[in-house]
Amino acid sequence: MSGDLVSIVLLPLILAFIMFSLGLGLTLGDFRRILVQPKALVVGVVCHFVLLPLVCFAMLKLVGMGGALAVGFMIVAACPTGATSNLLTYLARGDVALALGFTAMASVLTIFTLPVIVTWALAHFMSADGAVAVPVPVGFLMAQVALVMGLPVGLGMLARARWAAWALRVEPTATRIATVLFVIILVLAVVKNFATVQAHLISLAPMALALNLTMLSVGFAVAWAARLPRRQAVTLGIETAVQNAALSLVVASSVLNDGDMAIPGAIYGVTMYAGGLLFAWVMRRFVVPPEAVA
Repeated sequence: MSGDLVSIVLLPLILAFIMFSLGLGLTLGDFRRILVQPKALVVGVVCHFVLLPLVCFAMLKLVGMGGALAVGFMIVAACPTGATSNLLTYLARGDVALALGFTAMASVLTIFTLPVIVTWALAHFMSADGAVAVPVPVGFLMAQVALVMGLPVGLGMLARARWAAWALRVEPTATRIATVLFVIILVLAVVKNFATVQAHLISLAPMALALNLTMLSVGFAVAWAARLPRRQAVTLGIETAVQNAALSLVVASSVLNDGDMAIPGAIYGVTMYAGGLLFAWVMRRFVVPPEAVA
């Protein structure tokens, strides 16, 4: 299968199905639920859309990473929360309703925030590395993100509203298929750019894991400092660090047409589950007692 076919056709189609399956599990009530919890919403937005990109940028500067790989990490940091954050929240005894609402809200906000962060990262890191950054209009990126993410989610929610019984019946199967497709996306990204992965894995994997663990801790700590309930603090820790890695791969490979920029997303897409499961175990074991969710 040619690289162009994978990047231009297959990756966007897989992401569209993943986002459609997410939409099947969402209703307008999920948006209303997060809006009536303004404190949790504000803390979550600050952690995910402000602190995550800033911490990622600071860590890239600290390790001296630049060029396409640094842009790839900034793309990851600019992506919305991944749908699997809801499962990790459940395992950690967090607030699953808050997780659903924030995931929905983050998917909408990202349409406007991701293009700004990515275009800035391109100008900063590619120019600093001596490369010529190809200008990407913010409006063009917004349209692309809305097409591959916003539209499928909207169609999934529409299907849930119009044909609720059918949507509830197929949503579990669609979610399982989406999980398999996500793994396929990661494998395709690694195979397509295997030489880059092989050359930089030793430096990229620790960076990805460190970013994930740092943001799990930062999200939890900020929510705790804001005096949110324990379960909500656990949830916002996960929502801050578990990213939609599939979207990062599509933005890098299909929109920006740069395979090297996709590598950080592929590696983060694996390491975030190691960090997320460790965080869920610690929260379940030491922070949130069983009676808190009774």
